[in-house]
Amino acid sequence: MVYDNPDGVRIGLEVHVQLNKLNTKLFCGCSTDYHDDEPNTHVCPVCLGLPGSLPVINEKAVDFAMKIGLALNCEIVGQTQFHRKNYYYPDLPKGFQTTQYDYPIASRGKVIIEGEDGERVIGVTRAHMEEDPGRLQHIGSIEKSKGTFINYNRSGMTLIEIVSDPDMRSPKEARRYLDKLRSILDYLDVFNGDLEGAMRVDANVSVFGGDRVEVKNISSFKGAERALLYEIMRQKNHIRRGGKIVLETRHFDEARGVTISMRTKEEEHDYRYFPEPDLVPMRVADKVPDILKTLPELPDAKRERFNSQYGIADMHARALTIQIKVANFYEEVAAEVDPKDAAVWVADILKGELNYRDTDVDAFKVDDIVEIISLVKQDKITEQSGVQIIRTILDEGGKPQDIVVSKGLLKVEDDIVAKAVEEAITESPEAVADYLAGKEKSLNFIVGKVMQKTKGRADAREAREKVLAMINK
Repeated sequence: MVYDNPDGVRIGLEVHVQLNKLNTKLFCGCSTDYHDDEPNTHVCPVCLGLPGSLPVINEKAVDFAMKIGLALNCEIVGQTQFHRKNYYYPDLPKGFQTTQYDYPIASRGKVIIEGEDGERVIGVTRAHMEEDPGRLQHIGSIEKSKGTFINYNRSGMTLIEIVSDPDMRSPKEARRYLDKLRSILDYLDVFNGDLEGAMRVDANVSVFGGDRVEVKNISSFKGAERALLYEIMRQKNHIRRGGKIVLETRHFDEARGVTISMRTKEEEHDYRYFPEPDLVPMRVADKVPDILKTLPELPDAKRERFNSQYGIADMHARALTIQIKVANFYEEVAAEVDPKDAAVWVADILKGELNYRDTDVDAFKVDDIVEIISLVKQDKITEQSGVQIIRTILDEGGKPQDIVVSKGLLKVEDDIVAKAVEEAITESPEAVADYLAGKEKSLNFIVGKVMQKTKGRADAREAREKVLAMINK
């Protein structure tokens, strides 16, 4: 089915990625490990922009930026340089931001996502380096704030701004693009996405071919999807009432789920870009061959390998390769048990239980899931009991074998199941009559009684087969 995009929605995202796995900031020696420290304790004359201070480029930051560009299928520029982007804002103590303008370090790339109507290529316009401003903390809501605190600890942190083409047609596609981008960055091991400020999103959105509106500083992927849903509806309603969409910048209020107008949108000439006189141009093209050697196997390549090497369904391969931790976990499990069984238990069951508890795969041991799968395959416990063991480990702790004993989860013998089936049928004449009269759901009632009598230790499929066999004698 082709998605016809009836509202003419066009979405482009600007994603600011903080390279917090670097030890020092972009232009100075201040530590990047500031998140648990007091405000304004990770600062120096350079990142505060004090008169007479001079920046020195962090070479490893350049390497990280090139890794990201290559992983996004970008072209790496032969020579790049920094510019001053001039604007005054309280979180920018110098009065300008050091960024890349005419010569971004990477451009013309692509990211492949699952779109509204199948696989879709999202273009990457550019990925450039810049310094992070400080952090403003408003007292109250932004439009009615009684004051603002400023923390400059993150001022000067290395940012990579990844700018997409306006190729996304729905908030769902935008969310999937962000998820894919996060996955690639995790594989590259260039940042810790769980830290505050690690990824921030500015969204540009238009409808019916009109002017775009930018929604600034969205702090979560869920927030980005909500902001876009609201902004698309706001623009459509405004146009239907005879209004005209103007080029502007809006703020997304996460608590209220609405966007608020901040200012008319600046144009590039408003920033008065000019080359940074304290930093010389950098020749980076010669580094490409060495950087390419450091690239890991990325999500799309790993998914294809999982399909061919392990023979698992594409649905499972996709689910298992979104997070590098889950992919590595699966491969360890697949080395011990049948890879197809491992895929079902890790992708469908374990991931579901982890997501429900909002935790990650680190909360579970490879040896434990291997033992659970082995017990099921050896016909010692049922699949339902296996799920119960996973839940018990996550909620209470313990080892699989101990839980099997303490909860009495060993499968019952066939003769016990047969006896339970006979008793359930004898005790349910009305359900039997209803089933024979064509009411399929009545069979579930009888099977439920069998499971109750065996305390859940019978295999539900086997119990169903035995019930059918006895009823249809």
